[in-house]
Amino acid sequence: MGYNEGMSVRKRDFYQQLREQIREWLKSDEGRANRWAEYLLSAPDLFHLMWKLSADPDVPAKEKAKLAGALAYFISPIDLIPEGLLGPVGYVDDIALAAYVLNGVVNRTGPEVLARHWAGDEDVLVAIRRILAVADEMVGAGVWRKLKRLGGR
Repeated sequence: MGYNEGMSVRKRDFYQQLREQIREWLKSDEGRANRWAEYLLSAPDLFHLMWKLSADPDVPAKEKAKLAGALAYFISPIDLIPEGLLGPVGYVDDIALAAYVLNGVVNRTGPEVLARHWAGDEDVLVAIRRILAVADEMVGAGVWRKLKRLGGR
């Protein structure tokens, strides 16, 4: 198996595992009651979008580097709000960083580039704006500042 093929398998595995983990968690009392549950539902779609954009020829190399960093952050078990300790609610920082990086991509490429790869139910720009509007509250001001630095702006 070549490098790209191996990366594709790992991406698909992470995506499927993430979808299943969040679906199961949302069936629990904790998941149903969590104030950020609707945002957490977008985690697999944001991951998928960043993955697809990282290979899109219309995305500038500088933005691809930021996407790669955000993808690595998503996959890493060690981040500012760790999933390993908090479960799916620990993805709020990953979602906030993804929305921040994707907002930069759309500003440099146009919404049609994101739309052609988006698998979510709502409009991709609406989803990004909705997350960015609450990101500071969702992750806390200090974490949000750190995430924006990680996102390269």
